[in-house]
Amino acid sequence: MVIYLAGLQGIPTELYEAAELDGAGKWAKFWAITIPMMSPVIFFNLVMGVIGSFQTFTQAYIMTSGGPQNASLFYILYLYQRAFQELRMGYASALAWILFLVILICTIIIFKTSAGWVYYEGIRGR
Repeated sequence: MVIYLAGLQGIPTELYEAAELDGAGKWAKFWAITIPMMSPVIFFNLVMGVIGSFQTFTQAYIMTSGGPQNASLFYILYLYQRAFQELRMGYASALAWILFLVILICTIIIFKTSAGWVYYEGIRGR
């Protein structure tokens, strides 16, 4: 939320004043000014959220340790069990590399698609 607040405070008020003089309503200002100017912040939070979502461990470990019949066995928890409960470090290292590659691929996809929807103030032609 602090990052979103900082992004909102970085939007020049002159843009809202100019849009108001042109007769734009609240929704028009939101869609034409706020969302495009906040797109780098949204992009950053999207990347951090995707990376963080692959690292879900604490909740499942504390509550159920994988749950009845592995109902809450996340990939990270599986990796942890192989490494530190079964002491299969080589297998766990391979699992960690696979996780790294999956996160890398997802992040690259987000970066490649960002050219169409992220607005950077100093870049022309968009």
